[in-house]
Amino acid sequence: MIRTAAISTPHLDKMTGMFFSTAAKELKGANHSLLDDKVQKRRPKTFGMDMKAYLRSMIPHLESGMKASKSKDILSADEVIQWSQSLEKLLANHTGQVIFGRFLKSEFSEENIEFWLACEDYKQTESDLLHYKAEKIYKAFVHSDAAKQINIDFRTRESTAKKMKAPTPTCFDEAQKLVYSLMEKDSYPRFLKSNIYLNLLNGLQANSLK
Repeated sequence: MIRTAAISTPHLDKMTGMFFSTAAKELKGANHSLLDDKVQKRRPKTFGMDMKAYLRSMIPHLESGMKASKSKDILSADEVIQWSQSLEKLLANHTGQVIFGRFLKSEFSEENIEFWLACEDYKQTESDLLHYKAEKIYKAFVHSDAAKQINIDFRTRESTAKKMKAPTPTCFDEAQKLVYSLMEKDSYPRFLKSNIYLNLLNGLQANSLK
């Protein structure tokens, strides 16, 4: 009988929501007028604090490690082996996102998965919050002075900047595809050879033989 190991992981679907959930509260008092000049003039005073909160909330599990949580995901060796089939399968798994994120953090490139996850969340955004979320993502990852600037070409950066004037659910698609390609060709192959991945896999396989 093959046994599985219980690994505690946070709910990644709530990750971006920890920051973006404040959007609804702000918009209720502003009649959804995010484009109003007065709102734009007031924002710089508090944006620095908002940005710090945003970056801390994007992937909190990367800062705290694999801490225990109320919910536990059961992970098997077969499941971890499937991660080696494609980056798509790795990122489709919540625990896979956590483990890959820890690897990227060790390589000082965690902004890639943070941006990718933020884009995935953004695509599910309601229309009245599109501008708010787009601005946060753009200033955090795409702007030339972004705290966690992603590695994309100048043309894509400029193209994305223009789309910020009238954000749509697909305005980050081009940049997201480039970041995905970068992870797939560069970080992902190294991840499969890393101690983070191999130790996890070997541990699960050894446990299945007990």
